[in-house]
Amino acid sequence: MAAIPEPFSTQYRVNRIFNPDYPISSEDVIWTLEFMKKKVADEAPELLSLPQPLLFKKFQSFAEASLLLLKQRSGWSGVEADRMRRCLQEVITGLKIESN
Repeated sequence: MAAIPEPFSTQYRVNRIFNPDYPISSEDVIWTLEFMKKKVADEAPELLSLPQPLLFKKFQSFAEASLLLLKQRSGWSGVEADRMRRCLQEVITGLKIESN
């Protein structure tokens, strides 16, 4: 039987971001931005091996999520929620998810 991820494990958070039924929160955005920031600081091999256009796309999504967070601190709904979810998904897609 598969183990149930702990509520705030990395895998649990990533699963929430990819679950269209889960409402994205400011906490999810901040966690994703911090996760990506750590990957860059650690010079993660999966980032270093990306072709430049894909790296630019991740940066664009990171920046867009940051701006959306600044603009709307109380949460997102409808089109903005979908936009935020796509940004977060783009940021973390292809990154190695370690268990914690």
